[in-house]
Amino acid sequence: MRISKRIVGIALMLGATVVATQWPLEPARAFDGTAVGEDLPIAVLSPQSGTKKLVPPNPIPNAPASLTALQYQAEGGHPVAQWKLGRMYANGDGVTQDDLRAFEYFSRVANAHAEDSPTAPQAAIVANAFVSLGRYYLDGIPNTKIKADAARAREMFSYAASYFGNADAQYDLARLYLKGVGTPRDTKYGVRWLGLAAQKGQHQAQAMLGQMLFNGEHLPRQAARGLMWLTLARDSAAPDEVWIKDSYAKAISKASEDDRAMALQLLEGWVQGRKD
Repeated sequence: MRISKRIVGIALMLGATVVATQWPLEPARAFDGTAVGEDLPIAVLSPQSGTKKLVPPNPIPNAPASLTALQYQAEGGHPVAQWKLGRMYANGDGVTQDDLRAFEYFSRVANAHAEDSPTAPQAAIVANAFVSLGRYYLDGIPNTKIKADAARAREMFSYAASYFGNADAQYDLARLYLKGVGTPRDTKYGVRWLGLAAQKGQHQAQAMLGQMLFNGEHLPRQAARGLMWLTLARDSAAPDEVWIKDSYAKAISKASEDDRAMALQLLEGWVQGRKD
């Protein structure tokens, strides 16, 4: 799919200036990095009928009927089915884990729906597809054509963060700017994206922002506010996100009584604000 100048203009209006300066307009490329027209076909002609017959690529032997139906829906261009299959292959959920097939399904969603309205029913899964592609580009997929490309990853995150307002993309983009990966280091931009993601409830962004505020790293020190963000992040952290729990534990052990009391007030205000 050709990335239109209209998309770049939207990104500029939303503040993602760096997207426009490095987004490849020519030659036309798909979001998986291949030239337009090289995507896998979604249909083939049936010699018996002369009509289009949907055929899943490499059907899974002995696949349950629900999975087969999902494949046919995906080949018919249904973005939800494509996204679900992408997630299944990425996680090895009901199928053999296969990052390249996951990448291909996410690419289909991104290629076909990049210009969908951010308020469209499928906008969330389109944004997630961009995030997933960005993460694949960040590390690459071993033994495939998908090589690590941090600049390309930043482009994926930038689009999902700016156009769709996706909090995960905003967090991933913030990390790239703060570390100078795929783009020159820009603390101001990094903190901006981190704050947007944290305000939307992205707990990893809350943890990182909390660390920075509590320690006075890149920002004026605000121990109580930092502790508030760390508390929110700890409460939402997954069991394997030990770094978040450790960050909270270190901060709470160093915080003064006044810091803890103020953090509690800020936390109560945050919770109330989310209810209103």
